[in-house]
Amino acid sequence: MADDEKTTDARPEHPTPLRGPDEGIPAHPKGKVPGVGADIAALATGLKTTLGEFFSPQVTLEYPEDKSPRSERYRGRHYLRRYENGLERCIGCELCAAACPVGCILVIAAENTEENRVSPGERYAKTYEINMLRCIFCGYCEDACPVQAIVLGPEYELSDTSREKFIYTKEKLLEPLPPDVQARLQSKAKET
Repeated sequence: MADDEKTTDARPEHPTPLRGPDEGIPAHPKGKVPGVGADIAALATGLKTTLGEFFSPQVTLEYPEDKSPRSERYRGRHYLRRYENGLERCIGCELCAAACPVGCILVIAAENTEENRVSPGERYAKTYEINMLRCIFCGYCEDACPVQAIVLGPEYELSDTSREKFIYTKEKLLEPLPPDVQARLQSKAKET
């Protein structure tokens, strides 16, 4: 019973009294109270940056007309390049799809024939799609390509109204034909 009677109370017997509103605040050094001049100096120091920016020239760009410059190594929209003779550079090796960390590239290769020569190699990309909603613009696809077929350009305005429009197909990714090749193909089409 002696152990049961020895209960310890964690609360102190004499609680510390509450302090008044002025207690515990350190006094000013040497007993001086700051004057109005010190308050104005502190206010001026605080407003120095604000007033400095107020009188500096504004650097606002009027966005659609004036665009901010991008660095040379900026990675934006993807492009599939062509050779000067109009043939596609992509040989359907699928290395870009293998290097992509998020798996947003789909490449389906097909064999080139003498009647239908699309690229200089044995194969070409029959289907080439990039899901731009998943793309993280890392540039691994560009680094992995052995023929520099896929490049990331400077275009950064990639907005649209539906998710389906962010699946960039081969037709949307391919660079246009060079003008002389386009003229030659049009003249052949008129002859037949």
